[in-house]
Amino acid sequence: MTQNDTRPRTDALPRLHPLDNPARSSLTGPHAHFAESRGRVLRYPVDVSPWIALPDVPDARDWADLAALAGPGGPVALAALQAPPPPDWEIVFRGAGVQLVDAAVDAASDPEAVPLGPLDVPEMLDLVARTRPGPFLPRTVELGTYLGIRRGGVLVAMAGERLHPPGWTEISGVCTDESVRGQGLASRLVLAVAHGIRERGETPFLHASASNTGAIRLYESLGFRLRRRTEFLSALVPAAFPSAHGT
Repeated sequence: MTQNDTRPRTDALPRLHPLDNPARSSLTGPHAHFAESRGRVLRYPVDVSPWIALPDVPDARDWADLAALAGPGGPVALAALQAPPPPDWEIVFRGAGVQLVDAAVDAASDPEAVPLGPLDVPEMLDLVARTRPGPFLPRTVELGTYLGIRRGGVLVAMAGERLHPPGWTEISGVCTDESVRGQGLASRLVLAVAHGIRERGETPFLHASASNTGAIRLYESLGFRLRRRTEFLSALVPAAFPSAHGT
């Protein structure tokens, strides 16, 4: 916190469930080594993940600290907000989402799935560009285990781990090249990633766009159940935010 900040620390406030504010739970927990902070606001490095972690109930100073982190006109990605951004912040995207958790997932390793790492990032970024599963950046692979399937030496499907609240791990980056869709590769990779999460004694969860009914049906068929509905939001810091250069 900044000097003379008399607000209670967020760890002194009544806690929500870790999955109610999963980015914050991650950045104050297993992903704390990634955290960049100002005041009570946390974020991942911009080449790792776009997600911002506000306190459960942000106040005006938190929004000012977020503006300072992102810079004037800077984009921010937010989810599970308890209150909307200030009225002078431009909303560039707003979408309904769902959060699903492992209820009876028949997790299993997959002999064709291979670990992916930093050397595989160019292939992973190319697959993401073709399939658009959601945010995946040059260092996203550092967030956890990623598995892929290759055909003819070409990466055609992948899935991996993203947010990591204590006791939970998010499955993300699930994508399959159009040339091999319908072969069950996404299901196999989700189950394989879930297997690794379970082996650590943690519980898998995931997010999906509420409009992506096909993906939701797939996840439910694998044993995930709806935990809550949420909202994903992207906004721009005002170009001349008064506290953007403050202390």
